[in-house]
Amino acid sequence: QVQLVESGGGLVQAGGSLRLSCVASGGTFSTYTMGWFRQAPGKERESVARIDWSGGNRVQADSVKGRCTISRDNAKNTVWLQMNSLKPEDTAVYYCAASRRVVPRSHSEYDYWGQGTQVTVSS
Repeated sequence: QVQLVESGGGLVQAGGSLRLSCVASGGTFSTYTMGWFRQAPGKERESVARIDWSGGNRVQADSVKGRCTISRDNAKNTVWLQMNSLKPEDTAVYYCAASRRVVPRSHSEYDYWGQGTQVTVSS
């Protein structure tokens, strides 16, 4: 069983930056594909970014491309999401997730989830 704990969310003005962290425990972190998702009130959960076990393959959603970077350190059991040039529409609860699949296609193919961290971007 893998436990994921996110941190780093908060209130930031538009144009600002945040760095979200997710620390994993209870499993072999280096074997999992890791992803960041977000869910705004009244909206479906959407994928933000994904990174494979080695960190060599990263995928970002079009909505955040050029503004967000996902990275990981397997020695620290940690994955990060660096978010720059934040917009009010980035406001959401951000979730970290782990998948045993090399290329998970949807949120349903992730096996473990964190509790989420709130990001609020004011205009």
